Amino acid sequence: MHHSWQRYADEHIRTVDTMSAVLLFAMFLFGSELNVPRGPGPDAVAPTIALATVSCAALFWQRTHPRAVVAVTAVAAAGAAALGCLLTPLMLGPLMLALYRLAVLTRRRTARRYFLASVVLLVTTATLVDPVHHPWPFKTVGPAAWLLLPVVAGNALRLRDAYLEAVQARAEYAERSREEEARHRVAEERMRIARELHDVVAHHLALAHAQAGTAAHLARTHPDHVQKILTELAGTTSSALREMKGTVGLLRRPDDPGAPLAPSPGLAQLPELTGAFATAGLAVTVTTEGERRPLSAGVDLTAYRIVQEALTNVSKHATTGAAQVRLRYSHDRLTVTVSDDGAGTTVPAPSTGQGFGLIGMRERARSVGGALRAGHRVGGGFEVTTELPLYPSVLEPEERTP
Repeated sequence: MHHSWQRYADEHIRTVDTMSAVLLFAMFLFGSELNVPRGPGPDAVAPTIALATVSCAALFWQRTHPRAVVAVTAVAAAGAAALGCLLTPLMLGPLMLALYRLAVLTRRRTARRYFLASVVLLVTTATLVDPVHHPWPFKTVGPAAWLLLPVVAGNALRLRDAYLEAVQARAEYAERSREEEARHRVAEERMRIARELHDVVAHHLALAHAQAGTAAHLARTHPDHVQKILTELAGTTSSALREMKGTVGLLRRPDDPGAPLAPSPGLAQLPELTGAFATAGLAVTVTTEGERRPLSAGVDLTAYRIVQEALTNVSKHATTGAAQVRLRYSHDRLTVTVSDDGAGTTVPAPSTGQGFGLIGMRERARSVGGALRAGHRVGGGFEVTTELPLYPSVLEPEERTP
């Protein structure tokens, strides 16, 4: 019922204001006839009607000029008090409505000032100019109490509306934040899948290229060894297809029964990785310093992918047949170093910041709270060093790639 009336009032403002003015006009005239028991009544009908007309007509501008309307209705009420009318709620109705509208539309300080000014005006007029000599409580306490009610009610309504607006604004902000966070997570997931695809494709294509080159060379010098190399090449391409299928499978729906659930690769697969590079002509030596410690899935995958990418760069760009991988465990960090002693041809220096391989390795290290350095060695060759926390402080996404 309340909402229906509120909706009607919002849609028919002029009608509601007209009805209010007519009703208050009738109440003003009726209130002018009231008086204390056995007391003389005012004898000024025409001036009272004129004051009622002016006071109620001013209410049509209460929404656009609330301060002026309060001033007009206060002067009209004071004029009625000077004529000897008793200041009851019936007489003060237009002023009460004007103060209520002022409290709703303006700040609390403004409403308080106009309230005090109206009370001072009415009390002073009723006290100094009172031909009927009403009792003093009806000229002081009564008007102040009746005028205080609309000010309190208007302030309460204004504060409630401000609270509801704040709640709605916070809800909209929270909704926008959730949407932005969702878009951010989607972008991060796309970047992660892109890195996985880059590592898988770059590694296996480089390895397959090296194996094919080795097979072509052996076909001229040692034809009996070609079959072994071709078998290794087939295994490399099969592995590439499996890993690509697993990575692309992340794009499927979570409830897809065909989605791959194979575990992520990690440092435990380093022997298979180094063996694959050995068939391509790159001998990889792996050394471990310190006591091995368990790694989280994200750190284990990051370390493996960085070693894979670094060895792929050695195979593609370095004129050497050997590389070294060193794993050093400390109490809270894992340091992975991949180095070679050959002369690099196309690997960019770290100062340039170019090359998707180095960029991807740095992004992988940062994603788990680590850091990566890459550059040419003083004695020749290239070295990639990354430090990864054993217990990363950032939240790691679940990995499902094989």
